[in-house]
Amino acid sequence: MYRFLLTPRWWGINVFALVAIPFCLFMGSWQLGRFETRVDSHREQRIQADTARTAKARPLGDLLPVTTETSGHQASATGSYDTDHQLLVPNRDLGGRKGFYVLTLLRTDGGKALPVVRGWLPGDAGSKADTAKVPAPPAGRVTVSGALQASESATSQGVGASGGLPKGQLGVISAASLVNLVPYQVYDAWITEPKAAGAMTPVPPAAAPNTGLDLKAFQNLGYTGEWFVFAGFVVFMWFRLFRREAEAARDLALGITPDQSEDRNDPGPDDPDGPDDARRTRSPAGAA
Repeated sequence: MYRFLLTPRWWGINVFALVAIPFCLFMGSWQLGRFETRVDSHREQRIQADTARTAKARPLGDLLPVTTETSGHQASATGSYDTDHQLLVPNRDLGGRKGFYVLTLLRTDGGKALPVVRGWLPGDAGSKADTAKVPAPPAGRVTVSGALQASESATSQGVGASGGLPKGQLGVISAASLVNLVPYQVYDAWITEPKAAGAMTPVPPAAAPNTGLDLKAFQNLGYTGEWFVFAGFVVFMWFRLFRREAEAARDLALGITPDQSEDRNDPGPDDPDGPDDARRTRSPAGAA
């Protein structure tokens, strides 16, 4: 009855199923592993961030380049603030309110400048009334400490503007964005100070890229479900085709062709012996 499994058509179906099911299960497991890795890294990042807040600041050079291990660590640098190139970073939310960052470049002893986010203020970076609250940076030689952060990109979480900004504003905190705004080299990193002067609020450090439970992490979880559904669909279709082929083979073994089977099960409307006509014409004696 099951000799149809040896036909070339079913050889192709079986090979496809044997390849597709393990592949779907592998891809689903891989996506699940990526999600679990993001969960573990998110947990480790939170523990590391809590430890880094209380740890002693280390020289900036010891923590560069910024990685997932060094992001959030307390870094220190010595130099003087460039008051001529203080910038505002608009459209930044903090505590559910709109506002802007106050960023000042620290000219370090090594010659490069380190972007320092000194704090956050509510309001509009284009409003003179709101920008009047920005306190002046400390004068002279200073040592600044803060949480080390990786350079942002236009797709980074929290970035609200990336281009077409007026003079004195910066959309993305990165060396690539600052290279055309200042006449000196800039570190490919920035720090956020834990204490802010005046009316400013300290900006909390962000999680390192690709470590938090963001939308991308839950996309991995969604892809996991999709791949497992695909594997189940392949199994379902294989059994459905197998059942249909087995029923057809059984009918042929009994001498019933597909046309005969359809005629037997689906009498036409003009068939006088159809089940409805037979039921209507049957006499009470016949029914007994």
